[in-house]
Amino acid sequence: MITRIAHKYLDYRYKEIDSFINKPIETQEKILEYLLRNGEQTLFGQQFNFSAIKNKDDFRKQVPIFHYEDLRPYLDRIIVNKEQNVLWNKPVRWFAMSSGTTEDKSKYIPVTHESLTKGHYKCGEQMLAIYAQANKDAKFFFGKTLVLGGSKQINNIGDGIFTGDISAILIKNLYFWAKLSRTPESISLLPDWETKLQALTDYAIKNDVRAFMGVPSWLLVLLKKIKTDTGRSLTDIWPNLEVFFHGGVSFTPFEEQYKKLIQKPDMYYWETYNASEGFFGVQFSDSSKEMLLMLDSGIYYEFVPMSEWDKKNPKTLTLDEVETGQNYAIIISTNGGLWRYMIGDTIEFSSTAPYLFHITGRTKNFINAFGEELIIDNAEKALAEACKITGAQISEYTAAPVYFGDNNNGAHEWLIEFTVEPNSLENFTHLLDSELKKVNSDYEAKRSYNLSLNMPIVRSMPKGTFNEWLKHLGKLGGQNKVPRLSNNRDYLEKVIAFCDTMNS
Repeated sequence: MITRIAHKYLDYRYKEIDSFINKPIETQEKILEYLLRNGEQTLFGQQFNFSAIKNKDDFRKQVPIFHYEDLRPYLDRIIVNKEQNVLWNKPVRWFAMSSGTTEDKSKYIPVTHESLTKGHYKCGEQMLAIYAQANKDAKFFFGKTLVLGGSKQINNIGDGIFTGDISAILIKNLYFWAKLSRTPESISLLPDWETKLQALTDYAIKNDVRAFMGVPSWLLVLLKKIKTDTGRSLTDIWPNLEVFFHGGVSFTPFEEQYKKLIQKPDMYYWETYNASEGFFGVQFSDSSKEMLLMLDSGIYYEFVPMSEWDKKNPKTLTLDEVETGQNYAIIISTNGGLWRYMIGDTIEFSSTAPYLFHITGRTKNFINAFGEELIIDNAEKALAEACKITGAQISEYTAAPVYFGDNNNGAHEWLIEFTVEPNSLENFTHLLDSELKKVNSDYEAKRSYNLSLNMPIVRSMPKGTFNEWLKHLGKLGGQNKVPRLSNNRDYLEKVIAFCDTMNS
């Protein structure tokens, strides 16, 4: 009976998905109208004359594209001056402290009641509905969901305004009935990563865990610890384990490790795209990792073609103007009070009926020092194939350019932490180079006859290097991520120097 009730509710949620799949453009137009109506009387809305905006073209003409630096003065009016009605016409009580970089300065992303209930939580239920459509025998709701969230504390910065990791904010404000099936809040919000690992281990081995939620790199650390501490297989500990809802970083480098760790042929791995700024996408079928763009969650989308990324006032496209096979940077306007905000992520559509896509990287997370335009999507595919052929497994990596010198051409230098070393690092390097040529014609051209690029330089880093580096920065655990690609050597040089210090 419980199964029937649960599936019936999820079927109801799936009808919402069907609705925006069938009417994507109309759905987005209604979202824009809703946003403008709520933003009209705000400080921001008055500054950019929202009341005179009649359609999407007016919106594009009257409101400039905002980066975080442009948004910060408005955020200061809320955080520092304690003003309201600045970006949104309802109180802003929460700010998500962005993670995913090693920058010292945190970004504060506004989170409203509407962005939580109409965005994150609504999309979370729609995610479960999509999964239940693919797995008609789904019974994860009978057991516990092990949630590995951020390790940052909730901080009160005065007058009822709080900051914290987005995962901590989601856990703190979650509906009480949803908390019953998840990791207890007292464990999920522990600030110290290593203390949390032990508490999660103690909790997990005593419960009927049927689902995981979290970032693949950090959950892998937890699962390996549980296996080592107990001396048991994970399927023995949790015979009813069913699905892992993952996001935050690409799953590709970790997939083989998970399949070896969880030897269960009917285990599902479900991709999600949930960030501080909003919940954008969910894997749409079991047969493909392509994600469905979530169109009815209080977010209005625009897209910047790759040729426009470096321009001060780039041309943007709306949903009806995008094409498949093209790289786009995402611009969002949200019921969290973000207006034409460039989040920095890039995607490529594989279908426009429905709108399916995959993440290709970030506008600032690529290497283009020699015109090679290497993006994360290229790197992940090439590394995965090199690992497959050599039997290697990777836990973390980062790459950056080696610049031209008096006696050398350019190159790419890769710092890779292997959990399983390749049978030959030299062979792995040649395979990586070969696979990059297959997936990126610009890279292939620059590598021809070593005209601009020499063979990649691959350095195998000692196990634990990246975790120790993040710990050194105070960014160990949760949603913090190692930057994969960089167009300069700043991050890579710091990791090398830190590693040398550790080994000296």
